[in-house]
Amino acid sequence: MCTTCGCGDEAGTRISNLAGDLHTPGQGHLHRHTDEHGRTYTHEHPDSTEHPHVHADSPDHRHAHANGHHHADPGAETIVLEQNLLAKNDLLAATNRGWLAGRGVRALNVMSSPGAGKTTLLVRTLTELGGRLNAGVIEGDQETSLDADRIRTTGRPVIQINTGAGCHLDADMLRHGLDALGPAPGSTVFIENVGNLVCPALFDLGETAKVVIVSVTEGDDKPQKYPHMFMAADLVIVNKSDLLPYVDFDVDQCLRRIRQINPRAEFLTLSATTGEGLAAWYGWLDGVTSHAAAPTPGAARPEPLAGSLTEAH
Repeated sequence: MCTTCGCGDEAGTRISNLAGDLHTPGQGHLHRHTDEHGRTYTHEHPDSTEHPHVHADSPDHRHAHANGHHHADPGAETIVLEQNLLAKNDLLAATNRGWLAGRGVRALNVMSSPGAGKTTLLVRTLTELGGRLNAGVIEGDQETSLDADRIRTTGRPVIQINTGAGCHLDADMLRHGLDALGPAPGSTVFIENVGNLVCPALFDLGETAKVVIVSVTEGDDKPQKYPHMFMAADLVIVNKSDLLPYVDFDVDQCLRRIRQINPRAEFLTLSATTGEGLAAWYGWLDGVTSHAAAPTPGAARPEPLAGSLTEAH
């Protein structure tokens, strides 16, 4: 169970290269015991350093827990201390960031609600840029490899992470994904996060930049409804611009709402289906500030992507 957002992980995280499961993080072993009253218990222990503790109903019963806790005695006073539930994730994210920086790998965390067009944009990007952009993909979904299969048709390497009941990727999942992908020094990694405008914004992965995609079919009020996602964004892409004549979506109003909560974010409008506006997206990937909206005064221009087009020429 994710202690931050409450999503479950009963199904377990599975990481695959589409040829078979590579790894199941956190997989442990079952422990079964019977106490002095004849009651049988079964639970799972992670494979880690263990220590015993004593159950109140059975003083002689000892078994190990990895996270270190004890059962409270009747009448004991319990004091709950606040703690940073994301501290472990942030530490792992810092490790990922150092690992990526040490190899000159740029990692882009691509986030959106389901159906906004993340996979379509990545497929078109990888297809049109081809070998000029040395890139791989880590694909996050609760189940199936449908999106990863689409990515694989481009000929670029892809790793599938299935989160089970989890609603987001976290830094530990990315670490395992990077181990499986093995990105070359100087390359780019696209991380397609689980479709969700809430929880992915809370979890630092150690990525280089966060890209948020919103489609015109969702409405221009999403920055107000999901402020944490848009506050975290380095780039916001409004996708499916070809449908603007048919939907009630005000691009200028959406931009104003984004600027109110995140003045530093860059902004692009495009259609991954028709190709409209993709030149600006490719320019952003190449480290060129978007022409769709003036950059924030004093803001630094993004550094060229490792494995970018200018480096390939």
